[in-house]
Amino acid sequence: MSATDLDRVFHERGRLAICSMLVAKPDGVSFTQLQESCGLTDGNLNRHLHALAEEKIVETERRTGNGRPQTIVRVTKRGRARFLEYIDALEAVVREVQKSTSSSTSSARTTPARNTSQ
Repeated sequence: MSATDLDRVFHERGRLAICSMLVAKPDGVSFTQLQESCGLTDGNLNRHLHALAEEKIVETERRTGNGRPQTIVRVTKRGRARFLEYIDALEAVVREVQKSTSSSTSSARTTPARNTSQ
């Protein structure tokens, strides 16, 4: 697994934050809650939700009742599975980097230092 194999739809800070929250809250959250927890403006959140909805990763529901209408955002079953696959792939990339870094660090420790002062 390499970094180039990562699902690009999630590999953006805003979408990563949105999907992380929605996977943790499968019953969905309001647009306002999502906006506040992800630190996004209305426009940015709308743009990201539109991109995720086009991929059938999220779905929105407009609720009316007592007071103002509310938009509820949920991750779809397909979106949840796809996001968790992305997280697994990202973890694999991180493990490879850690393994590579630790092996180069340990070989640097075992190589005797040269005396270059002579």
